Amino acid sequence: MILNCAGKTLDLSHPHVMGILNVTPDSFSDGGRYLEPARATAQAAAMADEGATIIDIGGESTRPGAAPVDADEQLRRILPVIEAVHASLPAVISVDTSDPRVMSEAVAAGAGLINDVRALRVPGAVDAAVQCGVPVCLMHMQGEPSTMQDNPIYGDVVAEVRDALEARVQTCVTAGIARTRLLIDPGFGFGKALAHNMVLMRRLEAFQALGLPLVVGLSRKSMIGQLRGVPMSERLHASLALAVMAVMKGAVIVRTHDVKATLDAVMTCHEIGRAGLNEPLE
Repeated sequence: MILNCAGKTLDLSHPHVMGILNVTPDSFSDGGRYLEPARATAQAAAMADEGATIIDIGGESTRPGAAPVDADEQLRRILPVIEAVHASLPAVISVDTSDPRVMSEAVAAGAGLINDVRALRVPGAVDAAVQCGVPVCLMHMQGEPSTMQDNPIYGDVVAEVRDALEARVQTCVTAGIARTRLLIDPGFGFGKALAHNMVLMRRLEAFQALGLPLVVGLSRKSMIGQLRGVPMSERLHASLALAVMAVMKGAVIVRTHDVKATLDAVMTCHEIGRAGLNEPLE
């Protein structure tokens, strides 16, 4: 499958790495590091050099407990970066936002993909995405960032997340967004307790039933800290293990802070899987 992102294409027959670029003061891992446009643009270039084919730029933290950021402030943070990256790099630019106005202005400035943790549930977001005409990643989140980790409850987390994503897909298709423009993300850590995240990972292949490209974001997340008892700075190895597991179970885009290491890991996994079991041993 070839995904057309405002003239830049992604061949989804192999995995891609989406580099995270938070132009925020309070994101959980790199908040405050890339608030200056020049520094953010340099980081985007560094990630592209390491092999990121997508740069995911966001101006609002969605970590647990995060406060909302209005459209004016999001745009003030991200537009100079999007414009600079669009002018200088071949990578697809993804805008990480739920705000319809931010979506529209970011795409006008050069973004080719909308990555929405609220799956276009904000009033006006579906219409904005229709008008933008670029692919959209619909992520599942139970609740809102400010409250999503306050005792999330599921019966069958895989079935409920899958059904919720399919419902959002149908809403988008009905509104005029082609199914070929949609991607899905189960939303690890977004309104899920550790046990829910673990079940989602074990049964991630169940999301292939939707027939849409699968995106995952597992980099440095708190589930790793809970499982291994390690601080943010020591979560690379576990993040790589989860990225490889995700690709083995069908993910085609892996969102990460650590581009080169993640690309090496997932492409090694992909190449071995593509070789097949019937090739002669040397």
